[in-house]
Amino acid sequence: MATDASPTERSVPLHTRLVPAAKLAGRYALLTIVAAIVLFPVYAAVMVAQKPLAELGDLGVLVPDRVNVDSVPTALTDARMGRYLLNSLIVSVAITVGQVATSVLAGYAFAFLDFTGRRSLLVAFSVALIVPFEVTVVVNFETVQRLGGIDTYWALIVPFLAFPLGMFLMRQAFLSIPRDLRDAAIVDGYGHLGFLRSVALPLVRPTVAALSLFSFLLAWNQYLWPLLVTNSADRRTVQIGLEQLAGATGPDVGVIMAATLIATIPIFVLLVIFERQLIRGLTAGSVKG
Repeated sequence: MATDASPTERSVPLHTRLVPAAKLAGRYALLTIVAAIVLFPVYAAVMVAQKPLAELGDLGVLVPDRVNVDSVPTALTDARMGRYLLNSLIVSVAITVGQVATSVLAGYAFAFLDFTGRRSLLVAFSVALIVPFEVTVVVNFETVQRLGGIDTYWALIVPFLAFPLGMFLMRQAFLSIPRDLRDAAIVDGYGHLGFLRSVALPLVRPTVAALSLFSFLLAWNQYLWPLLVTNSADRRTVQIGLEQLAGATGPDVGVIMAATLIATIPIFVLLVIFERQLIRGLTAGSVKG
């Protein structure tokens, strides 16, 4: 009788071939369970957002029966959620661009330049990493107030343009570039900015992408600082808007859930677009050889 198995496969016991398949199936089963646990709050928010207030007490609130998107326009119009989303977008993009620019320049300087006080500055940045924001919030607020920056965009942006953690990430990424490339660039007539733009940045692009996404996420989720330095709805951000929406709509949980889902859309879009770059940036340097 003819069989499709090769002589090598026939020589391997059946249980030996089944063990790797069972391990793989177990891993996929575990990943499926974890994914379901992680995604369940999102699913619950979507279901609650499309349910009328009178149906939220039913046991079948998480079971889809019909699509109702009335909560979405209500969330956008009540408490000026559209304006809050625009403010958060402006502030988050500006902070991200500023943090990436300062982190790239500082990381390059610490990786490739020799200058007086380099070690002292590196220690200062290290200390800044362990100082929580709450320690400096009073001083920052008094400074912004004396400069007349209350209820302005620059008060929301300027205090966060420097990011010590981003500088260290970029420094470590630049240190992975061989010095021979820099020496060859000098021979070819490249200055520091030319080498940074044409050689160094393309090599550390995954780290830049990961830093950009991380910076945007932190800026988008800010609550305490925007609450302190803004007084009007024209400058307040989406996190404050969500709280005010809860007060404006009363107990309408569906509208609040709809607004929360709208606020997560920019983050979700960025994760989808930069997923590959993010993974490469977070795993850069983990494999040698």
